[in-house]
Amino acid sequence: MTLAAAVAGIVAGSLSGIGPAQAAGPHPTTTVCPSNVGDKATCYTGQDTNGAFYAIAVPKQWNGSLIVHAHGGPDLGEGSDPERSIGDLDRWSVMVDEGYAWAGSSYRRGGYGTRMAAADTENLRRLFVNEFGEPDRTYVHGQSWGGNVAAKVVETYGKKHGSYDGALLTNGVLAGGSRGYDHRVDLRVVYQYYCRNLPRPSEPQYPLWQGLRPTSTLTTAGLRARLQECTGYASAPQERTPLQQRNLDDILAVTRIPERTLESHLRFSVFTFRDIVHRRLGDRNPFSNDGVSYSGAHDDKALNAGVERFSADPAAQRDLSFDSDLTGRVSIPVLTMHAIDDPTAFVEHEAGYRASLEGAHREKNLVQTFTTESEHSELSKAEYANSMAALAAWVRTGKKPTPQSIASSCAGFDRTYGTGCFYDADFRPLPYASRVQPRPGALSWPAMTHAQETSWSRIDGVGIAP
Repeated sequence: MTLAAAVAGIVAGSLSGIGPAQAAGPHPTTTVCPSNVGDKATCYTGQDTNGAFYAIAVPKQWNGSLIVHAHGGPDLGEGSDPERSIGDLDRWSVMVDEGYAWAGSSYRRGGYGTRMAAADTENLRRLFVNEFGEPDRTYVHGQSWGGNVAAKVVETYGKKHGSYDGALLTNGVLAGGSRGYDHRVDLRVVYQYYCRNLPRPSEPQYPLWQGLRPTSTLTTAGLRARLQECTGYASAPQERTPLQQRNLDDILAVTRIPERTLESHLRFSVFTFRDIVHRRLGDRNPFSNDGVSYSGAHDDKALNAGVERFSADPAAQRDLSFDSDLTGRVSIPVLTMHAIDDPTAFVEHEAGYRASLEGAHREKNLVQTFTTESEHSELSKAEYANSMAALAAWVRTGKKPTPQSIASSCAGFDRTYGTGCFYDADFRPLPYASRVQPRPGALSWPAMTHAQETSWSRIDGVGIAP
């Protein structure tokens, strides 16, 4: 191993924050189940040897299979949040209703780190096996960034026979970190061009790829106040000044971000970018907008001439890519479900994920379904139950379902849950590049991730979970 390769491995380990996956730790203790689970299961909580809190539910009428859940975010707290896994169990109680045991980790720390979160998810699976025995079948589920984590679990730990039998990815951020946040890079610079208040001219200046300078004390409330000051986004249209309305119109038109999630996308481009750059990548820049042509504003020429430009540090981009991008090398059935009008993880992420599997010649292991819903954080309970049943049948019989067969089977579950079935079995998303402009000079998808995975394979184990 060269010195450069060793250093790169240490840096990637810093981003991931992980060592080898392990399951040993104190035994879980019984606890009161959250309200949506009630007395249908026995619930347990604990903390693994890496410091990650977790929650487990074993139904009293257990079907013998386990769902390991990967939560989204990432949350930006310092340590593991013991309440996170309990809240997730309450939210995903439909899995317990369907007879599955459920286990969810809060991860060992807040902040970005897809491989770290994947390792903690695998740690919890091993812990469950040690405590309760080997399930008949094991599935991994993730939503939002948790979809990225679960997809990484599939590629990293799903190759060993019996570890995972299938995966359900819902509203997943499946484009990976190296390009999946480019729309937020664009938002960060376009916002500053129009608003000039993050930072203000009177405040210390910093390159916008940092998200926020490391020592800033800006809070979420403070960010909202600055966004309101510039755009009046929280006010009724008639209460905005003409300048606020024009700023808002320009920002939304150029970035194609829905108005209702503008604040949450901006928050990510400020606080989570700071976490990625400062705390995970040693103040190196993984982002680029050099050469991107912005359009849709009232004056595109002025915008393109005045917006801040920067190019990524190739090593930082490589490290972020290794942590979160997906190679498509999938060896178990994967079912995805995505709201067509998801305002946070755009549905075009699914096109990027399919391209990765096609590049690896593994598309036979993928079925994608789409619904006409318009929320990111939660879909219909009937659809979750239906998706798990379809995935389990695929795993059990080897017969691959179709979007049409999955859509047609949902009505039976809706008779139980009454939350609706909203499948569009004929929908196909446009390519990811149709929603977010590719960065000039970037390798085409998925060639970059394949090349990187090959080069990184020589240093597996250096700060990276095997």
